[in-house]
Order: sequence, then structure tokens, then C-alpha cells
Amino acid sequence: MIFQITYYFCSHFLTKGDRTIDQMIQAARSGKQNIIEGCAASVTSAKTEIKLINVAKASLCELLEDYEDYLKTRNHTQWEKGSPQYEAMRRLGRNHNDAKFFLDFITTRPPETIANMAIILIKQPDYLLFRQLQRLSDDFIKNGGFSERMLKLRLANRNKQPK
Repeated sequence: MIFQITYYFCSHFLTKGDRTIDQMIQAARSGKQNIIEGCAASVTSAKTEIKLINVAKASLCELLEDYEDYLKTRNHTQWEKGSPQYEAMRRLGRNHNDAKFFLDFITTRPPETIANMAIILIKQPDYLLFRQLQRLSDDFIKNGGFSERMLKLRLANRNKQPK
């Protein structure tokens, strides 16, 4: 959904040829794709999963900064935590996870509203990815990675066999 909102925002409100367009779209895509790839890698490599989730988080932080820069450079106000707009958008982000809902919603909004919406929507997975990275790191410290677990199983199996 963040990717689709960003694509819409860039194609409607940034000047064609602006390098920021490619950077924002790529950061949004990278965030999404690295989450998918990291989760897929989790089966065999905790290290790869952690690395890719961290790259996803970094990409989303880069995108967040681009939206904040958009507001600053155009003298628009960024919604503050606790403001009615901010809290309403947080609720929408919690209650709706489909891009179509937000795409229908943003087509009637000015660019500064869409940028603020995107900022809040980006902060939600950023927090969740932070928590996931903490859990993955804790699990890795306690249990090791896939290779270490396989080695333990092989050694246990070898020790069971008669000599």
C-alpha cells in the first residue's frame, strides 16, 4: 500500500524528471520487496532474514525522510503526534491494510495531506519492523541460525548411533 501511494504521489505531484521520483518509488519498492524476501529466507537463514528486514526498514526510513522533505521544502505543516489528523490517520492505518481503500481516499486529497498520510503509514511498519528485528536478534542469540541447529541435530544423531 505504501508503494502504491508513493507511486501515485510521485506521478501526480512531483515534476517529471525530478530524481526524487525514482528514489521515492525505489525506496517504497525496496521496503516492500525486502520484507517479502526476508520472510521467505527465514526458513533457512536467520542471518539473511535479519539483513533483509533491516534493509526494508532502512528503505522505509529513507522514504519517510523524502516525504518530510517534501513538506518542509514547500512550507507545509507536518501533522504532529496527538493532533486530530495524526490520530485519525493512525486509526485508518490500523483498521485498513488494503491499498484500494487508501488509493480511493487519496485521489480527493491535496499533496500535503497525502504526504502526511504516507508519513504515518510508513511509521507503523517501521515500528513493527523494529520489534521484529529485536525478536529475530533475540531468537538468533538464544537458538542460533539454521546451520547451527542442523549441526546440533547431526551431532546428536551421531552420538546416538552405536560405535
